[in-house]
Order: sequence, then C-alpha cells, then structure tokens
Amino acid sequence: MLRDRAAPIDLFALVPALELRFEPELAELDRLLEDDELFEHVKADLSRRWPHTTVTGRPSTPVEVVLRVLVIQHLYAWSYAQAEHFIGDSLVLRQFCRLGFEPMPHHTTLMRWANAVHPETLHALLDRVTELARTLKVTRGRKLRIDSTVVEKIIHHPSDSGLLADGVRVLSRLVRRAGVLLRRSGVDGALFRDRTRSAKRLARRIHASAAHSRASGGAERTALYQHLLRVTQSSLSQAALVEKLLKRRTTAAAQRLRAHLARFQPLVQQVCTQAQRRVLSGELVPAGDKLVSLFEPHTAIIRRGKLPLPTEFGSKVVLDEVDGGLVTRYAILAGNPPDAPNLPESLEHHCARFARAPAVLAADRAFATTSNEQYAQRQGVGCVTLPHQGPLSGSRRRLEQHPTFRRACRFRAGIEGRISVLKRRFGLRRCRYHGPAGMERWVGWGILAHDLRQISRFAASR
Repeated sequence: MLRDRAAPIDLFALVPALELRFEPELAELDRLLEDDELFEHVKADLSRRWPHTTVTGRPSTPVEVVLRVLVIQHLYAWSYAQAEHFIGDSLVLRQFCRLGFEPMPHHTTLMRWANAVHPETLHALLDRVTELARTLKVTRGRKLRIDSTVVEKIIHHPSDSGLLADGVRVLSRLVRRAGVLLRRSGVDGALFRDRTRSAKRLARRIHASAAHSRASGGAERTALYQHLLRVTQSSLSQAALVEKLLKRRTTAAAQRLRAHLARFQPLVQQVCTQAQRRVLSGELVPAGDKLVSLFEPHTAIIRRGKLPLPTEFGSKVVLDEVDGGLVTRYAILAGNPPDAPNLPESLEHHCARFARAPAVLAADRAFATTSNEQYAQRQGVGCVTLPHQGPLSGSRRRLEQHPTFRRACRFRAGIEGRISVLKRRFGLRRCRYHGPAGMERWVGWGILAHDLRQISRFAASR
C-alpha cells in the first residue's frame, strides 16, 4: 500500500543537547520540497507501479521520503548504496528526509522507486521548480542562453574485436543458462558449448597486433578477425537453435531467456556486419550505422571538434538557462543532429513558462541561422545574439561589434561554466542509468537538484 507521508517526528527535539539544526540552504530546500504539486507528480508515478498500489499490500516507503532521498542523492552525487549509508547515518539527513526512527530503505528499493518515476514527470517537476523560482523572484526570465553538451554513457571504448568478444560472451552465457532447462529433455550437450575463452583470446591477439606496424601486422590482424568472425557466427547459430527449442517451453524462466536471446542476436549480427565492412572490405562505415555497445545500443558517436575529447560516446543534450542561473529546460537528442533546429522549441518553452519572450536571447554559432533570427524577432526578442559563421558583411560586422551584442555574447559564455558545474557536481559527465529513459532520468534529476540548490542558496542569502 502506497503511503503519502511519514508520521511527523522531530529528531532535533529528542536530542536537545546536540543543538541540531538545518544549515540555511538545507532549511530552504526543506521548505521547497513541502510543495504539494511536486509531491503529487511523484505520487502519480509511484501509484501506477502496480494496479492496486494505493490500497493493498504492506505499507510502502512514503512518497515524500522517496522524493527527498532522490533529491539528496543527486544533490551530493551519491550512488544508491552511498545514499543508503550516509542518510541512514545522519540525524540531520534523517530529519530532512522524514525518516524518523524508520530504517533507511535498502539501496535496491531506492533503485526500484527511482525507476518508477517517468521521464515526463521530471520535465513537469522542472517546470514546477521554475514556477517556484519565479514566485520567489530568483529569476524574471529576461535573459535566455542556449547551448548543447554531451553526457557520456558508462561503456568501455568500443572496438570491433571487443564488441565481437562481448557478443560471444553474452550469447554463451544465455545459451549456458538455457542448457540447464533443456538438458533434462535429452538435448545434446554440444549445443551449449561456451566459446567465450576462444573469443577473448582472439580479441587480445588482435589488440596486440595493432601495436605492430601496418606492414608486418596487417595480414595477421585480418586473419585473426576472420577467425573471430567465424567464432561469433557459430555462437549466433547456437543461439538461434536454442531459441527455437525455448519456444516449446511455457515456463517464465524459458520465456525470459528467449526474450534475451531475441534482443541480443540482431545486435551481435550488426557488429559482425560492421566488422566485415570495416576490416575485411575496407569500407568507411558511417557513424550512424555503427553500434558501439551491446548493452546501450542507443549510444551515439559524437564528434564536436574538442581537442581533449575528439570523440564522445553518449547522448547530446540541449540546455536552456535563464538569468538567476536556473536551467529551465533540457532535451535529449537522438544521434548527433545539428543544434540549430532546437532553438525555436527552446524559445517556445520559455514563452510558455514566463508568458513573454526574453529581452536577450544568446547562443553560439551552431544555432545561428537566418530562419532562427527571424523567428526570434517575430516572437518579440529584443536582442538576438547569434554570431554568424564564416566571412561577415560590413553591416553584419558592425552589428556584432556593437556593445549590446558583445555584452550578450559575454552573457552567453556563462553557460559554459554552468555546464561545467553540472558535469563536475551533479553527475552530467557520465550517465549511470540504463537505456534512453535512464538517460532522461539521470539528466533530469541532476538538473532538478541543481535548480533546487540555486533557489535555496538565493533564499538563504536574503
């Protein structure tokens, strides 16, 4: 049964000798999270976890505890296990999270509750936090700056040999598990052969041959790749036969294994195809056709011309920031599309949230198009600051050298620092959740924690 709120207990009053209290920022954050609309958004998602979650079953972790624990976790960039340890060990954080004398939920419980929050809910929570910031006069929405960044996935650096070895390992593991179910039916044990060791040995030899010169190691490397591809194709044939045998089984375990085999076989086949094209045929495979992870197939290959990170593997994220240091919108983009088409959507969202266009709109050259400038002017933006690429005409040069334009450019540069803070302090350097929905949740919670901290700092400083 889903519980709304925990029984009120003041731990500070029970231990008066310690003179415990919230820090000013934490006290303001505590007041912000008392907002009923934030609570209702999270409750709506948690109540849909099972058909009768709100009325049957044993009492759950209260909704307000889940909300506050997840905010604290991302505020301090803790893992689930760290959140369990540090919150359970601190009287101050226990009081903040409304735990009282209740045991701290296990980190696996926190993980299940966090996965029940939908990505759309986090966008709604961010809109509500923006509204609270307007009410507290943290921001007036007079300035808007837009930029994009990349949030990387936790994957090892992809290589064709490594992906082929991963494919053999995953398929062999699933086939071995299926063998436990199917051997009792008299199926030949040779069908469940594990080729993981052979694939790993070949992948290591390919990696070692890459250190040799092209003349001496090229032929050997091609032969090793051909051998590894044969091993992978054999594993794929095994998996296809085992999947057919599992179709006859109606048990839940057999159907789960069959679903996993159906998921991974096309991905491993794609890796085989791209390895054949790139290594054996010498083709230049486009980035959009490449698979860089079997477990995170949505991961994109992104090249932005950054010297420290020439190639990144993750998702591109567009961020909107207003005066007051608040990120009011984020968008996760599929693949590596251009930035410019996202500007109209950012401006529409800003007008919807603040009921007017910003006086200043600033973005970098990637967003600069004639259609974007004209659209922003039609929406009523006073100063549209989108520096053009390439040679400038005389009138355009005079416009971009005007003091108002240059001030807006300096304002735009501030979003680089905001992105740095989000990456270093709020976990947006790498996403630790799985799948596209996990990326949405990871980025959403990080930005939500950042905005709540900005508002509580402003309120505490007054």
